[in-house]
Amino acid sequence: MAQQNPIMPKPFVEEVNFEEINHLAIVGKGSFGTVYKAKWRDNYVAVKYIEPESERNAFAVEVRQLSRVAHPNIVALYGACTKKPHVCLVMEYAEGGSLYAVLHCTPKPTYTAAHAMSWARQCALGVAYLHDMSPKPLIHRDLKPPNLLLVQGGTVLKICDFGTVTDKATLMTNNKGSAAWMAPEVFESSTYTEKCDVFSWGIILWEVLSREQPFKEIEHTFTIMWSVHKGHRPPLIEGCPRPIENLMTSCWDPNPSNRPSMSKVVATMEELCKFFPGGDIPLEYEDMEGCIDNDVDSLDMDPESDYVDWGFGTERDNTIGTTNSSQVADLIQVFNQTQITAPNATRTEENPEGGGAVKNLPKSGAAPLEPISVQVDPVSFPKCFP
Repeated sequence: MAQQNPIMPKPFVEEVNFEEINHLAIVGKGSFGTVYKAKWRDNYVAVKYIEPESERNAFAVEVRQLSRVAHPNIVALYGACTKKPHVCLVMEYAEGGSLYAVLHCTPKPTYTAAHAMSWARQCALGVAYLHDMSPKPLIHRDLKPPNLLLVQGGTVLKICDFGTVTDKATLMTNNKGSAAWMAPEVFESSTYTEKCDVFSWGIILWEVLSREQPFKEIEHTFTIMWSVHKGHRPPLIEGCPRPIENLMTSCWDPNPSNRPSMSKVVATMEELCKFFPGGDIPLEYEDMEGCIDNDVDSLDMDPESDYVDWGFGTERDNTIGTTNSSQVADLIQVFNQTQITAPNATRTEENPEGGGAVKNLPKSGAAPLEPISVQVDPVSFPKCFP
């Protein structure tokens, strides 16, 4: 494939001549409109059309916010068509599709815990950048795998969909399927901070490690909201190393002030990811263009996808690099050797959790593990719908 000419994001929004866009294929659909893969100035781009009039405010928000940001883990905006009838955004194209498609769409590629941790770390980096912007931090408000895109063989993650950055009403009324990742304070009150993104990130970390859809047992959006309001969270992952579990559960604490800042999440993930080499190895999966990203509720998902049995037993510790750091390091190394596939065994009376399709990989030859100290106060939540 010929190397593309790099397109650099501009500090302003360029008005794109619609006649220069060569549409190639539909790659996504949603309540906002349709996303096309296209060619523009000899480069592949994603063209996001804003069709309903009700979404035009979100369009203006997305243009304004994306024109302000420039980060390797945030999708770049190249320009926009603002003249009717062709109202659209011209953005960076993500050939790997959405993270949601990789996790749940057929065909399901395999990936390791190293990939999962790398995706979560990159997401945290992008969100921390938004939260640290001045003069006022930006809050994404709709973090979820459908809004996380993959490039470079699935090894690089980019955040997209900024239409809700300053429009809470759009999130509450038009983003069908967002409730599973939504912080309780977003739907409980009119005041919330950037800690709502931290909550969503914690749910995403659980999702990439378990390869489960959060709250998939619940059919209705408002029932999910009620469950989250009552303190229900996704079930803890059996055998997950305690530092990862503690970070995850601290992020979905019901009290926003108890959640870590996203900069603290980044610092912790940077240390933890030292134990997970291999996140830069490209995934082996078919062209994800065959799996069109639609609204979450209509994606082709495996109804028999069950809880992944990691097979680690129950040994955990609150820290790495303390009195039993060797034991915990060994556990994390096993965790890193785990290939996360799509589990397809059904639940039975003898096997109520189902059988996870998890395989041990060969030793990676990683460098010796360095002791680190990760302290995150644990938060206790009831298991969701045991």
